Amino acid sequence: EGLRERGLDDSTCTSGFTVVIKESCDGMGDVSEKHGSGPAVPEKAVRFSFTIMSISIRADGEEDAVTIFQEQKPNSELSCRPLCLMFVDESDHETLTAILGPVVAERKAMLESRLILSVGGLLRSFRFLFRGTGYDEKMVREMEGLEASGSTYVCTLCDSTRAEASHNMVLHSITRSHGENLERYEIWRTNPFSESADELRDRVKGVSAKPFMETQPT
Repeated sequence: EGLRERGLDDSTCTSGFTVVIKESCDGMGDVSEKHGSGPAVPEKAVRFSFTIMSISIRADGEEDAVTIFQEQKPNSELSCRPLCLMFVDESDHETLTAILGPVVAERKAMLESRLILSVGGLLRSFRFLFRGTGYDEKMVREMEGLEASGSTYVCTLCDSTRAEASHNMVLHSITRSHGENLERYEIWRTNPFSESADELRDRVKGVSAKPFMETQPT
């Protein structure tokens, strides 16, 4: 339908479709349940979901990509599809890692390969881009292995402390990457220079757990 709306021939695109997916993950708070007449049992829940944001193609011989699908209501529950609903506190790094591990592996495989489907009698090739824009700061910190939101290190993308950020809001640069956080976690875990806790924290700039999912901002 998107191809038709754009006046493109069904066989125009041989190089493939590019699909941008927004990932969301957030805690849903206490989901308390009463057993008989006893006390309430507090349970925490976390929902991981995704939304197909856009699909574009680059027609043969054309430089610019053409968007053939754009989600009009990206925040609607109708377009945001739950992939995993789990009983876990969003601060429980180990359990989150265990539950979302298979999702992360699948997503990594999708990033490094192409999906080929037969649509309308033609074999179509799809590649995927994931954007983690539906995470709040607490969740981003948890997934990237950073200290909790009360940390001295305020920014999830750079190494600024709260004091530095309050004096200078301009000269920040995005310096963090998933790989670098993994390296810092190893330093935090092994303490190769036999430093004190404060010196070690200053060296790793707020990395305190092993990150398990890289959230790419837009």
